Amino acid sequence: MKKHAAGFLNIVNDAKSRIQETDVAMIEKRLYSGDRSFTLIDVREDREWQAGHIPDAIHLGKGVIERDVEKELPDQNQELVLYCGGGFRSALAADNLQKMGYKNVLSMDGGFRGWKEAGLEVVTPDQ
Repeated sequence: MKKHAAGFLNIVNDAKSRIQETDVAMIEKRLYSGDRSFTLIDVREDREWQAGHIPDAIHLGKGVIERDVEKELPDQNQELVLYCGGGFRSALAADNLQKMGYKNVLSMDGGFRGWKEAGLEVVTPDQ
């Protein structure tokens, strides 16, 4: 488990006080039941995305999501589920999207690491 700096954890905990979270098991259940009512967004860095990601996810890295989301996903009522490596960066991004007017944003606690640890399908560039 990665050891994060106190200042980073403080802003993550602050963001988590304002957002809704979901978990790997719920997203797995929804995806594998055929639920496509939400958009799954990987907010990790480009190199992380390229090393593997969750099937059906789109990539809007945390560094650009606020800049690009309105163009890519203009419906502010659409359900968006964000994930990162463990659930911290996605919480920060979810908080910002809510501040931008998005009304149905979730952060997936456990993130990609939790997805992989559960033995779930991962897409890699050669697939």
